[in-house]
Amino acid sequence: MGSVKEVSMLTREWPPEIYGGAGVHVLSLVQALRDTGNTSVDVHCFGPTREGAVGHGDNALSATADPAMRVLAINLEMAAAIGRGADLVHSHTWYTNLAGQVAGLRRRIPHVITAHSLEPRRPWKAEQLGTGYAISCWVERTCYESADAIIAVSAHMKADLLDCYPQIDPGRVHVIHNGIDTDKFSMDNGQDRIEHLGIDLSKPYVLAVGRVTHQKGFHHFIRAAALLPPDIGVVMCASSPDTDDVRVQTEMAWNQLEGTRANALWLRDHVDLPTLRQLLSHASAFVCPSIYEPLGIVNLEAMACGTAVVASDVGGIPEVVSDGETGLLVHYDANDPEFFERELAAAMERVAGDSNLAAKLGAAGRQRALSTFSWGAVAASTTALYAHVTS
Repeated sequence: MGSVKEVSMLTREWPPEIYGGAGVHVLSLVQALRDTGNTSVDVHCFGPTREGAVGHGDNALSATADPAMRVLAINLEMAAAIGRGADLVHSHTWYTNLAGQVAGLRRRIPHVITAHSLEPRRPWKAEQLGTGYAISCWVERTCYESADAIIAVSAHMKADLLDCYPQIDPGRVHVIHNGIDTDKFSMDNGQDRIEHLGIDLSKPYVLAVGRVTHQKGFHHFIRAAALLPPDIGVVMCASSPDTDDVRVQTEMAWNQLEGTRANALWLRDHVDLPTLRQLLSHASAFVCPSIYEPLGIVNLEAMACGTAVVASDVGGIPEVVSDGETGLLVHYDANDPEFFERELAAAMERVAGDSNLAAKLGAAGRQRALSTFSWGAVAASTTALYAHVTS
């Protein structure tokens, strides 16, 4: 087996500029790899240089080009910065895949990719990127087909990846699930961080968390919430809309919901970890209405806090949420969204209306997070893969 002492990790997102699951994944993976004491990790990210990472994006082209061309410019800047000491380069999402591939060729070192999502499965991104969507699809396909190894964050993701890119040798695709820090995410019975938000903690409430994107399905959550009994509160913690169209669609649906019930709260700004932990811990149910989700770290975060989960059954979610054991899964049918919304509302009402069921599902979820999804296990599997591709 090969020896990997120094890894160059490439990511668009790094704290404090983290707004999605990929950023949470990279931060946690890097910390876990560094904690082993055997691997030095050199992180390169978009934006300014900050603690733990070298930033990129200050060159003239990246500052003035359209979004897709700016990404390519930053990728070349990243690739040029990879030092001679690196044994391996590891990139995350199409935003840095090209940098990883170029750096690997330039330094003659292996390139590993973690597949967090697939561009062909997200056609609505054409609304966000315009003609840049063709570029993102090209970058992803080219780099996936050339990488030395690809990490899929779920078995469903691996199957999806091979369906999108049949030229890839299945032996180069390895399933390593996302992890969760069960110390950072754990039950917090305190109320000091959320008592000023106006949530009536004497009554049950359902909670949804994430970015305002088409794939996260917040419009389905809002419409389903409108069907809930009036004594069940609704809290949505969602920010960073991808496009104006998605923002407007979400706002219109929310305004209709607000007009029918007083106990609906939309937190539109990013909340810090202590506040999120209390929001999760006090919720009767965490709701994940995604229409596309390779795995879903947010569900792990809720489970680690001992909160029951109600989620769609798309992608890798069933590999995380055990239906009837740690939560309830609702079948998503793109051809019948109204049926999905009715079933989602029924599942939310069932959990929020039965405190014993909510507690049982939440306790099982916490145990599953502890036993199956630790970042230490993720780091061990990742290190083994590094050794395999360098042997």
